[in-house]
Amino acid sequence: MSLRERLIERIHRQGPITFDAFVEAALYDDADGFFARGRGAGRAGRDFVTSPEIGTLFGALVARALDDAWITLRSPDPYLVVDAGAGNGRLARDVLRAQPRCARALRLVLVERSRALREEQRNGFDVEPLEDALGPARPGVGGEPPLPVARAGPIVTALDELPAVAVEGVVFANELLDNLPVRLVERAPGGWNEIRVAVDGAGALVELAVPAPAELAAEVDDMLMEAATGSKVEPGVRLPIPTGAGEWLAACARMLRRGYLVVIDYADELSSIAARGQAAWLRTYRSHGRGAGVLEEPGEQDITYDIPVEHLRMTARRVGLHLVSQTTQADWLEALGIDELVERARRTWTERAHVADLDAVAARSRVGEARALTDPAGLGAHRVFVFTKGVRAPASLPALDPGRGG
Repeated sequence: MSLRERLIERIHRQGPITFDAFVEAALYDDADGFFARGRGAGRAGRDFVTSPEIGTLFGALVARALDDAWITLRSPDPYLVVDAGAGNGRLARDVLRAQPRCARALRLVLVERSRALREEQRNGFDVEPLEDALGPARPGVGGEPPLPVARAGPIVTALDELPAVAVEGVVFANELLDNLPVRLVERAPGGWNEIRVAVDGAGALVELAVPAPAELAAEVDDMLMEAATGSKVEPGVRLPIPTGAGEWLAACARMLRRGYLVVIDYADELSSIAARGQAAWLRTYRSHGRGAGVLEEPGEQDITYDIPVEHLRMTARRVGLHLVSQTTQADWLEALGIDELVERARRTWTERAHVADLDAVAARSRVGEARALTDPAGLGAHRVFVFTKGVRAPASLPALDPGRGG
């Protein structure tokens, strides 16, 4: 039985389901979900490209950001970095390839729900047991304190969910939150309707508007108050309510004892989301192009949406995270020194173009990577949010001093 058939059977049995339940099944169903089957980011044979797949430059710059955080945290050892939504581990490999200063202290935790993608991670890493990365190698003897991990990092481990330990370090999430379950609401003359997923007489998955539960309507109103646009949403306008992203932020806040949370994703202000319409901010992708309708072919295409900035800000405040920086990816990478690395690559290409060796080819590629990563009509427009907990603001992962490696 296909995922679509199972969803139809579920709706016949239980009644219309919320849109976040549909997204959860379409993307993460254990057998037939889009990501569960190893689909997602990459080039040949994949469905879309994220910043790490452009080349190694993005990982080199993230390595700089992790070094900055490590120094600000006074160089903890072990230094835990959680790569949430790690996919096949491409970003983590590029971070390690850049040889960051924090490498000997680094404990890199790759968090990925998809079993297929976790298996791919093992092609690029020696994945160590959880206890080696997150704590002492063995207990103390005779009442002595536990013995620390003996060997130096980097140590890499892999999990299917956030670690259930107190973390001092960094949680990094690149294009994760836009793939977490989201509910949909529509302004009605007397309040809010929720958009659910039902089955019509022909057996097709269709939308069904029902009065929104009180707690969901209150969440929408709170978000609009955060944006100061509560009275400006006209009947018929739809908005996303990122329930999955909110739950994930709360889990990060519980886990993060002291450190940083860096989120890079599709995001926009509510006023823009309301004006653009659902067709613009709720999208599907497949084979490097736009996919079919959102309710069509569940499990066969990516589902993504623009996260309301106001909801992130409101949720972070509720769970004890402090938003200290919000910018575009282009500006964030500029602060981390992308121009310096590109200029270095240009010099290498100029000096070695006549040889056309691997160094020359890599240098030329790096120039093209920078253009893609900072493109204001593409990846460069992604929003970068830096949250802190237990760390003084405004430490927002600035660039290191000029002249360092990368």
